Amino acid sequence: MKSLNEEQSQVVVDFVAWGLAMHAYSERELVYRTNLVLAQIGANSLVQGLVGNTDTNLSDLTDKLVAIQDVSFEMGWQKDINRTQLLNIVTPTPDVLADEFERLYAVDPEQAVKYYYFISESVENVKVKDIARNIAFTHNSKYGDIEITINLSKPEKTTAEIKAAASAPKSSYPPTALDYTNEGYLGTVTAAPRLTHRFIRDDFSGETWGWHYSPYAYFEEHAIFVNFKRQAMEMGQRTFTRLMQIVTRYPMYMVGSNADLPIVGGSILSQEHYQGGRHEFPMMKADVKQTVQLPEYEDVTVSVLNWPMTAFKISSEYAAEVVAAAEFLRRTWENYSDESLMIHATSAEGDRQHTVTPIAQFKDGQYELYLVLRDNGTSSEYPMGIFHPHADVQHIKQENIGLIEVMGLAILPARLLNELEKVEDYLVDRAPLEEVAESHRDWAQTIKNTRQASPANVHEMVHEEVGKVFVHVLEDAGVYKSDEAGQAGLNRFIDYLTSAK
Repeated sequence: MKSLNEEQSQVVVDFVAWGLAMHAYSERELVYRTNLVLAQIGANSLVQGLVGNTDTNLSDLTDKLVAIQDVSFEMGWQKDINRTQLLNIVTPTPDVLADEFERLYAVDPEQAVKYYYFISESVENVKVKDIARNIAFTHNSKYGDIEITINLSKPEKTTAEIKAAASAPKSSYPPTALDYTNEGYLGTVTAAPRLTHRFIRDDFSGETWGWHYSPYAYFEEHAIFVNFKRQAMEMGQRTFTRLMQIVTRYPMYMVGSNADLPIVGGSILSQEHYQGGRHEFPMMKADVKQTVQLPEYEDVTVSVLNWPMTAFKISSEYAAEVVAAAEFLRRTWENYSDESLMIHATSAEGDRQHTVTPIAQFKDGQYELYLVLRDNGTSSEYPMGIFHPHADVQHIKQENIGLIEVMGLAILPARLLNELEKVEDYLVDRAPLEEVAESHRDWAQTIKNTRQASPANVHEMVHEEVGKVFVHVLEDAGVYKSDEAGQAGLNRFIDYLTSAK
């Protein structure tokens, strides 16, 4: 055990002061919290009479406490647990957080959300420093500006950590990374520490849901809404109703759901969850291509967007009308086939293949629900999915096209950072083609044969070409293509939709 000098003592006092700023506790607990910090860093005394302040952000203070602690860890996950043990001392407990959130919400929902986000950023539940490493740019396309992100925020595991995780005992607790049992969980080699993890609990459709901010956010105030009931992802009227309930309670946010089928759905289909946040995605800015009049829903406006995927926008001042029209459209699509375009409602084995990706928001007094048509079918030519990124674009994106990509924000893998640098080197003759990743070589040669690259423009040029590829990715995933045959097929579906009962 060590005694702290004045500078170190000030760090402790400032750290504990952050708990006051976050309304985690009152001044009556300052001594208690201070002693918890001392115990965690292996100290037994500090200089008395210092006054705490929050001029230094909490993350930097935590860095300093870890340095004072002077303990080495073999694995990164052990360092992460130690860090969250410190931060948990000044983080509001679930009850305290919920009470303060509801108190603020009763006055102004916007203030409640800002408070919760302030907490989440401060205690590193939102990894601000890691997110800042991401590379982001836009690509101007015929559909509008498309957003591209190369995701560098998640730290890579070492070989030793990968081996340790592989040999670790299997555990069913928490059952998924989304489950409510993660709240306050210590963490292991295979499960991230969640000591500071907190849910805001809500009741939607008579079920308990909780939400929190994503640690590695892909967009502003990226939130995850989780059904505590632990049921699999589903799609239908109940889904649309809950999305409407969420944007009614949190009108500052959009919220959407991944589809409920494996090829066109998200990565965790076993746990029902939605994603939302404060962001206007490219799809939401898309022009209207045509309008659709549903005879049974006169209070609803239905539009088809000029978008690489087939996207309908349903809007009304009445949430229930939007839900009813959306469910009608979904059911119609679920049973619709068009053999000429390889669109099949069911597989050869009789499995359902049609679903939608829905996104809701409340804007200018209108409830809006976007429905993007999805088809889960495969074929001998496209075994990974007929409406999935095809082989010629998989060097950039081969993963499922989920909710976020559907709306025009590409989440591209970290491997591209170094791979694209090699492409740039090749285009300006700094490296031979053999140094370019094999998957990119045909693409790189095509660029070189059709464009004039220079050291001054090559970086921007490659970004532009990546953007073009991602547009093709979305077009591959679209059930009705932006060509004459695709438009004719879409018109046939709309005719069927408007005549259906």
